[in-house]
Amino acid sequence: MAKNSAWSPIAAALLAIAAPAAAAPDAPVVVATSPAEARANALYAAEWKWRKAEFAEIEEGPRSRPGDHLPAATPAAYARRLAYWSKVLADADAIPAAELSNEGRINLAVFRTALQAETANIRFRTYEAPLNSDTFFWGELKPYAAYSTAAEYRRYLNRLREVPRWFDENVANMRAGLARGYSVPRVGLEGRDATIVPFTATDDSNPLYDVFKRLPDAMPAAEQAALRAEARQVIAGIAAPAYARLLAFMRTEYMPKTRTTIAAHDLPDGKAFYQAQIREYTTLDLTSEQIHQIGLSEVARIDADMRKTMADAGFKGSFAEFLAFLRQDPQFYAKTPRELLGFSAYVTKRMDGKLKDVFGTLPRYRFTILPVPDAIAPIYTSGRGGLEACLMNTYDLPSRPLYALTALTLHECVPGHSFQAALALEAPPRPAFRRETYFSGYGEGWGLYTEWLGTKLGLYETPYEEFGRETFEMWRAVRLVIDTGIHSMGWSRQRAIDYLAGHTALSQRDVEIEVDRYISWPGQALAYKLGEMRIRKLRAEAEAELGPRFDQRPFHDALLAMGSVPLPVMESEMRAFIAAEKAKK
Repeated sequence: MAKNSAWSPIAAALLAIAAPAAAAPDAPVVVATSPAEARANALYAAEWKWRKAEFAEIEEGPRSRPGDHLPAATPAAYARRLAYWSKVLADADAIPAAELSNEGRINLAVFRTALQAETANIRFRTYEAPLNSDTFFWGELKPYAAYSTAAEYRRYLNRLREVPRWFDENVANMRAGLARGYSVPRVGLEGRDATIVPFTATDDSNPLYDVFKRLPDAMPAAEQAALRAEARQVIAGIAAPAYARLLAFMRTEYMPKTRTTIAAHDLPDGKAFYQAQIREYTTLDLTSEQIHQIGLSEVARIDADMRKTMADAGFKGSFAEFLAFLRQDPQFYAKTPRELLGFSAYVTKRMDGKLKDVFGTLPRYRFTILPVPDAIAPIYTSGRGGLEACLMNTYDLPSRPLYALTALTLHECVPGHSFQAALALEAPPRPAFRRETYFSGYGEGWGLYTEWLGTKLGLYETPYEEFGRETFEMWRAVRLVIDTGIHSMGWSRQRAIDYLAGHTALSQRDVEIEVDRYISWPGQALAYKLGEMRIRKLRAEAEAELGPRFDQRPFHDALLAMGSVPLPVMESEMRAFIAAEKAKK
């Protein structure tokens, strides 16, 4: 199924939220401290150069950006990548870690862990299902913000010219997947074909044309007119017909033939596949049974917290009645999209006033808050944060409770993902691959931790907002139970829906979208809670070891300064930080 792997183009797009290029920072100077480190740095540099060419990317601004063509998606291309990465991984394994500096050992651990995930996915041929209920390969092409230069627009047009070839390659892979019983579960694709429809338009309403509606003011009028004319020609004559053919394929061939089972264990070599997914997304060597039990324990703990908060709110009925009250009472819902966006913006500004108490280092880069684009909003999550923007879903406002928006904003915007991504731009000099490697356990663990951190900062102003936070925490704990239940224990979709709906105040729309996401994206949902639990455990260790000397500012600075790393590396580094702080007089 669709992969947001450690450095996939999809992951990069989600992280950056596809925005105009910023001024490129000075190239980092990475100093080798030993022959082994010089050898490692040379390996990283060579792989990085190869990767940029292989995936049709260029370095422009703080992150890589799409080049003037689309990468190959053929089985031969994936075989080439597997062969190359396998050789690079063998070379990395031969580097003596004991001869590296501490930072060098982190670099090597990050590099190897990411490569292992990449090679595992190719061996399982996940490219034969390049989509899931949440993310689609055909949605990667549309930028969500205008470009800054004519060169960027021309590269975009050249990519659109390649859409027919790229779609054909993906369709061929999907047919191969169907033939061997490897596909997205049918239930996870219902309605997703509708996201293709707007892109079949041959006029200016096609979303691919959106970025041409307002071109840079500094661009000469004649050049603007020429670019718009070329865009209309390319979209109407090349891209839109390719989307129309893809839509027909999805509706008449792919969706009717996708599997009716939902478990990863039902796929070819399914047990090994699911264990590899667990390893990729959590970076931990846990079994599905162990994770299931952790989830059940967390669900019981959080359930007690939620019932206490219900009592604090003065509600006299049952827990089920309280959930129904929260889902139905109009006081908890925005009347307009602007009201919801304004509430989220208000939370970010209140948090801005607390940042000095939470961090010693603040990033200079700033993000904006935008609504989720209309084309994907009906099947999109409630929010998603990245470097350039924090997206909030304003579709179907009666399913977007304001009492949950404080926790969501902290997680996605500040001090969660957008804040974290901005800090990453100002990280110490490191090999280039470290800027674009993302581990869900670390990143999503931090996001969930920031929701809890809001309780320490007084961000939750009412018992209802605290209950919203708890329902979000329960949501992530329930994932541990549902994901493993579905993919390794025979749970049905309805059982998962009932379990999630019965333990949280999420709307029915969110419940169904989330369960379909877990069905079609095995393992990814496990990262959040497992990462957050480890961060909170490390904070508890620091508080116990340092006592009144504990200061959360250097603790958070140390945690974020290391960048995205596997969870075992995070734990090792933070325990070293605690020991160093304890040794200070």
